Amino acid sequence: MTRITAAVCTAQGAPLTIEDLDLRAPLAGEVEVTLEAVAICHSDIHFAEGAWGGDLPAVYGHEAAGRITALGDGVSGLTLGNRVVVTLIRACGTCPQCATGKPTICETPSPNPSPLSRPDGTSVVQAMNCGAFASHVVVDQSQVVPLPDGMPPEAVALMACGVITGIGAVVNAAQLRPGQDVVVIGAGGVGLNAIQGARIAGARRIIAVDMSPEKLAIARDFGATDGVLATADKPWREAMKLMGRGADAVIVTVGAIPAYNDAPRYLGWGGKVVMVGMPHSGAMAEYEPVMLAYMSQGMTGSKMGDVVIRRDIPWMADLYRQGRLKLDELVSGRWRLDQINEAIADTKSGGAKRNVIVF
Repeated sequence: MTRITAAVCTAQGAPLTIEDLDLRAPLAGEVEVTLEAVAICHSDIHFAEGAWGGDLPAVYGHEAAGRITALGDGVSGLTLGNRVVVTLIRACGTCPQCATGKPTICETPSPNPSPLSRPDGTSVVQAMNCGAFASHVVVDQSQVVPLPDGMPPEAVALMACGVITGIGAVVNAAQLRPGQDVVVIGAGGVGLNAIQGARIAGARRIIAVDMSPEKLAIARDFGATDGVLATADKPWREAMKLMGRGADAVIVTVGAIPAYNDAPRYLGWGGKVVMVGMPHSGAMAEYEPVMLAYMSQGMTGSKMGDVVIRRDIPWMADLYRQGRLKLDELVSGRWRLDQINEAIADTKSGGAKRNVIVF
C-alpha cells in the first residue's frame, strides 16, 4: 500500500475534503503513476454535484499527467519513469467495440476493485477509472500514453480529455473535410479545442456561438473566423449569413438543453449535429424530425472524441510541438490540491478555460 493525498467527495454538492488514503499496488496489466498535474473538467464538477448519480465516497479527476512509478505484471511498452498522460479511456481490446476501433465505448467493465481505500479499510470509488484528484493513481495500462519529457505537465494533462474530445469530435465524429463549414456551440475548454480541430482540418468558416462576448473574442484566438452571441434573436440566421449557407457540422460542447434545441437550426443540407456536451440525467431536448429526414441531416453522440489514444494523442502532441496546437494558452490558473474547492468555484464561474492542480 502507498499512502497518498486525495480530494474526496463525501456528499453530493458539498466541498471536497482532503484526506490521506491507501492506494494498493498495481495488479497485472496496471501501472502506478505519481501525478504532476490534473485539470478540472466540468464533468468532474457535475459528477460531484450528483448530475449523473454515482456511489460515494469517491475521488474524481480524469485529466492527468505524471510519471510511472510502479508496474504490474504483464505490462508492455511502458517503463518506470515514463511521463504519461492518464485518461479515463480503459479499453479491454477484445469486446466488439474495441475490436472495431471504438475503445471510448468499451463494453467490458474493469475486472479489478477500486485501488483506493481509507486507512480503516473503507473502499473509496475510483471515479471515471482514474480518481486523479490525488497525488498518485493506479490505472490500467490501456489508459496511458507516453509523451516527451519536454512537454510541460499541464499541457500533457489537458490532452487526457478536453483536447482529444474537442478535436476528435470534429475530426473523428464529424469527419470534417477541408473547405466545409462548422458551428461550435460553446467556447469553453472543449469548445476551444473543437475550434482548433476545425482549423487543423481545414474548415472554411468556423463560427463560435456563446453567451459571452469575452469568450467569443478568445475563440478567435484559437481559430474561429466569426462569433455569434447565443443570446441574439435567432442566432442561427446570423451564422448562416456569415457562411452563406447552413453548416456541414454543428458541434455542441455544452450540456445545455437550449443549445441542443437550437443546434439543428444551424445545419445545411446533409449536415450533422455532433453531441458532445452532457446535460443532467433526465433532461430532454426537442427537434423537428421531418427537417432532418427531408434534408438528409444527422445527429450523433461523440464520447471523448471517438479517439484511439495511442494513435491520436501522439499526433496532437506533435502538432503542439510544431506550434500548430495551442495547449499552454488553455491553462487559466494553477492551484495546489488543498485549493481544489477554490479552483472548482473559479471553474464554475464560467471565465476559466482550464484550471490545473499542480503537484
